[in-house]
Formats: sequence, structure tokens, C-alpha cells
Amino acid sequence: MKIFLIRHGESMQNTKENYKLKLPDHKVYLTKKGEDDAEKAGMFLKKYIEENQINLDNSTIFNSPYTRARQTKNIINSYLNIEDQKEDITLIEQRYGLFSDTPLEECKRKYPQNFEYYDKLYKEQGRFYAKLPDGDSPYDVALRMKQFIDTLYRDIYEGKDTFFIVSHGTTIKCFIMDWFHYSPEWYDKEKNLDNCAIRLIDKNENKWQEKYIYKGSVRKRK
Repeated sequence: MKIFLIRHGESMQNTKENYKLKLPDHKVYLTKKGEDDAEKAGMFLKKYIEENQINLDNSTIFNSPYTRARQTKNIINSYLNIEDQKEDITLIEQRYGLFSDTPLEECKRKYPQNFEYYDKLYKEQGRFYAKLPDGDSPYDVALRMKQFIDTLYRDIYEGKDTFFIVSHGTTIKCFIMDWFHYSPEWYDKEKNLDNCAIRLIDKNENKWQEKYIYKGSVRKRK
């Protein structure tokens, strides 16, 4: 069995342009560069599958219902042509609540008490447990991923053996954490995938392993 974990391409939120647009997170869309990211990832996957002789007859491609993940999935699947396509609501990104479309400095001014409380949680409990005001903590996302893994096993029992999952940075990290029973400390230290990066989970000599097979698009941080 193989599980390909793919982060969406660059979005308007990644470039901070959504601070002006104020789109709700589920409607944030890809930039032109994000579309190009997905094209390159699709071409890479097609070549990787051909070179490694991976049979896609029993494959499924899942995606988050957020617009940027849908767009990324559609572009990538134009190269893979997988018929079994499924959206799953558990694959959405961590919900950022009050801080979702507001620059950090503005959050401090606009929601001083909320920000102070979150900052205290972050410093005392770490990134994994700290819950964003009116949003999620990575812990909440990890619980959703346990539900999604149950869905995945249903498909495995029905004969599926190759999965492509197009989702978000925090969500993919939580999936990996749950699958391998990694600790919250692992989560806090692990960096997010870059846009359209791909990590592969498979078995080698009956032992699960995971690795990057495609680094994706490295973005200049603002």
C-alpha cells in the first residue's frame, strides 16, 4: 500500500494577499504560481508512477473541500486520471478562527485579550496543544485525522491500495503523526511541507516508512 500526501499549491493566504480580500479560509484560491506548482507536481507524479511501475487500477484520490485543495487536486489528477475521486471534510486545514485573515500585529491590537491568552497557551503548552481563539489546535486536527484514517481503512478493505491525499500543511503533519504514533514534541519540531511538496508512506520489509519524494515549491517567507 502507498499513501501520497500532497500539500496544495501556493494560495492567496500564503502570499498574504488575502489580508486585503478577506476571503473565508475555505474560499481562498491558488495564485498563478500555485497553479504552476500543481502542474509541476502532477508531471512529477506521472513520471514517478511510470518509473516505479505503480498500478493505479485500485487507487483513490482524496482532497480537502477547500477551494485551493480542490484546484490542486484537479490539476494533479489531469495527469493521473484517477476515476475514484473523493472529498472528505476531515481533511480541511486547521481553523484559525479570529486570526484567519488578519496580520499578526493587527491581531494583537484588535484582539488583545484573545491574543494574550493564546500566546500564553503557546508558550506553556507548545504549538500542538495551543487552541486558536474560535478555531482549532493541532490536537483537534489530529483527532480529525484519526477519523479520516478509519475512512481510509474502509477503502483498503474494499481493495484499494494506492491513495493520493491533497490537503493542508497542518493536516498532513497530523496525519503523519497519527499514522506513526509520533509525539506532540515531534509535531512541534517538524516543519510544514512547502506548497505541493509530496511525502510518501509505504512499507519496506513489513515496516512502515515515510519520506519526501518531491520538495515542492520553496516560497520566500514574508
